[in-house]
Amino acid sequence: MHSERVMIASVDSSEEIPGLLAVPDGTGPWAGVVLVHEVFGIEENMIHQAEHLASKGYLVLMPDLYSRGGMRRCLRATFRALRDGDGQAFRDVEAAKANLLARADCTGKMGVIGFCMGGGFALQMAHRGYDASAVNYGMMPAQLDEILDGACPIVGSYGGKDKTLKGAAAKMELALSARGIPHDIKEYPAANHAFMNPGPAGPKALRPFMQKVAGFRPFPEEAADAWQRIDSFFAEYLR
Repeated sequence: MHSERVMIASVDSSEEIPGLLAVPDGTGPWAGVVLVHEVFGIEENMIHQAEHLASKGYLVLMPDLYSRGGMRRCLRATFRALRDGDGQAFRDVEAAKANLLARADCTGKMGVIGFCMGGGFALQMAHRGYDASAVNYGMMPAQLDEILDGACPIVGSYGGKDKTLKGAAAKMELALSARGIPHDIKEYPAANHAFMNPGPAGPKALRPFMQKVAGFRPFPEEAADAWQRIDSFFAEYLR
């Protein structure tokens, strides 16, 4: 398995944005997975997650949603797109999907996974031509019912102490069950937001605040269980 920085062509090939590609060992072909990064962008935690998926036999592509001006400049536009369900960030995610599908070493099966902010995108992409979606403590959209109509199978993981997503797991369970959409939703009572990160969240200067005040820190046991569920779910729907 190896990962490398790559350029991702837009759907109409008019421009390119940077991203990270993680490729399994061997010759393939493999199912593709678009990974949508958390709020802090493509950093060591997200690279670790991409490489984990590649080690399980998936061709992984993570677009840099902040490539048009950096995190500070792009953050507002990215969250606006997430709120509206449309915008440049969605087009960049779709471009990553198209780039994977165009590869000879991709089977054509396609998953999407996201963490934090990216989890919100993974949820909203679930009805846009994917075979499986992994939503990890992603923002709940106001138009949840609309998004889940025609959605692919969803595996979701939430922290019970995540005040930003209180009751999200129960709401997802009810909505997915009502529609008969295959799913695996679980809330981890002791965990907080960003519990699946293998290391501290955020830039070094912010980490003390993120851990001590916000409570965002790794929960290794809960993360291992969440990954086991995701790995099994993707194996069922992407292989």
